[in-house]
Amino acid sequence: MLLIVVSVCTATGAWNWLIDPETQKVSFFTSLWNHPFFTISCITLIGLFFAGIHKRVVAPSIIAARCRTVLAEYNMSCDDVSIFIRKL
Repeated sequence: MLLIVVSVCTATGAWNWLIDPETQKVSFFTSLWNHPFFTISCITLIGLFFAGIHKRVVAPSIIAARCRTVLAEYNMSCDDVSIFIRKL
């Protein structure tokens, strides 16, 4: 949930940053200084990725896929909430 909120904030800030006519006239760092919402949300998003939040989002689907592979050998399956289903 946190990743979604920060991503939306970064996208919104980037949109406002790009449509600002002053962005073309000033230097890059001055432009970032003029748009603190984008700068802070972008730094937060990069920090979250360095902290490994993307692994926490992807990990449950990887575990479920590996369980399905192992259970397929025993003619069984499981869904995303780990309910086992026996195939007949």
